[in-house]
Amino acid sequence: MKCDPKDVIYMDNNATTRVAPEVVEAMMPFLTECYGNPSSMHSFGGQVSGSVEKARIQVAELIGANSKEITFTSCGTESDSTAILSALQAFPEKRHIVTTRVEHPAIKHLCENLDRLTGHKHRVTRLHVDSDGTLDLTQYEKALTEDTAIVSVMWANNETGVIFPVEKMAAMAKERGILFHTDAVQAVGKIPINLQELDIDFLSLSGHKLHAPKGVGVLYVKRGTPFVPFLAGGHQEDGRRGGTENVASIVGLGRACELAGETMEEENTRVRALRDRLEEGLLTSVPKSMLNGHKTDRLPNTTNISFEFVEGEAILLHMNIHNICASSGSACTSGSLEPSHVLRAMGVPFTAAHGSIRYSLSVYNTDAEVDFVLEKMPPIIAELRELSPFWKAE
Repeated sequence: MKCDPKDVIYMDNNATTRVAPEVVEAMMPFLTECYGNPSSMHSFGGQVSGSVEKARIQVAELIGANSKEITFTSCGTESDSTAILSALQAFPEKRHIVTTRVEHPAIKHLCENLDRLTGHKHRVTRLHVDSDGTLDLTQYEKALTEDTAIVSVMWANNETGVIFPVEKMAAMAKERGILFHTDAVQAVGKIPINLQELDIDFLSLSGHKLHAPKGVGVLYVKRGTPFVPFLAGGHQEDGRRGGTENVASIVGLGRACELAGETMEEENTRVRALRDRLEEGLLTSVPKSMLNGHKTDRLPNTTNISFEFVEGEAILLHMNIHNICASSGSACTSGSLEPSHVLRAMGVPFTAAHGSIRYSLSVYNTDAEVDFVLEKMPPIIAELRELSPFWKAE
C-alpha cells in the first residue's frame, strides 16, 4: 500500500500527527545498525541505553520534570491505566475515583470496567460540564471525600480543545491527601507545562500526538508518589514498567519533545491564527452552525463546529472527495446512532451534535489550506441539507 500525502489537507491532528522529518532522522540508526538491547552489559547495548536516557531528559525538559520521573510506556492509554490502577493498589482501603463526563475513552471505559469487574466495589464520581464544556470547581470540591483514592481529569479535551483548571484541581486534591492524575495527551507540546510548580502526581502523554511515532508514550510519576507497576516483568524503567524498551520510538519521542519546545510559540501564534480564521470563516459562511466549547479557554489548534440538520459522517465523506481530513463528533461509524459523549454532556442539541466536525491543526498547516477548506465547506453543507428532511422541515 502506498500513501501519498502531498495533496491531502490534514486537519485531524488531535487523532494523530505526521511524524516530523527530524524525528524520522533521529530514529533511523536504531532501526538499522544500533539494534542492541539497552539492558545488555556490553557496550553495543550500553550506547543504546545512553540514547534512551537522553530521550528521557528531552521529555522531562518539555514538561518541567526530573528525568527520573519519566517512565516510557506504549501509549497514553497504558499510562492512564497504570496511574489509576496504581493508586487503587497503593491505597486499597480507598475505593472512590473522581473524573469527568467528558474524558477520553481510555479513562471513561477503564472506570466503567472497574465498576463492573469489581462487583461495584469502586465508586466513580463523574463531574458535569457546562454548555461551553468547562468544569465547576465547587462541584469538584464537594466530590472529594476521605475515600477518594485518585482524581483523573484531562488537561485539555480531545474533541473541543477546552482546557481544564488542572493546576487548581491538583492543589485542592493535595490538600486532602488525594492523588491527582491528568491525561495531558492533547496538551503536551501545545501549551506550556511546568510540573515542578504543580501538585500533579501522574501525567500521561502520547508520542503520536506531537509528531513522534505511534506506539510510544510516557507516564510521569512525581517523586515520592506511591507506585505499583501495571506491567510486571523485568527491571526496565527502574522497575516501573517491565518489557524491553521500544528504543527507536523512544528516541523519536525525545526529539519530538525537543521540537515541540521550539515550535510552541508558533502553535500559539500562527497556528492559533489559522484556527481562528478557519473558525470565523465557517461560522460566518454556513448558516445554522455553532461552536462547541469555550471561546477562549481552548487549545490553540482545535475547533469543533456543529452544522445543524446534517450527519457528521456524510460531511466527512464529502470532505474526503476533496482530500480534506478531519473528524466527526458522533459515534455513528462505530455502530451507534448516539452523538459524542462529550457533546451530550455539554447539552449540545441533538440536531447539532450529529453534525459536529472537529478540525485540529498543526505547524504543518498553511493559509492556502484554510482557504481551500473555507471554499469547499459551504457547498458541501448546502448540498447535504437539501437531502435532509430535518432541514426541509426547518
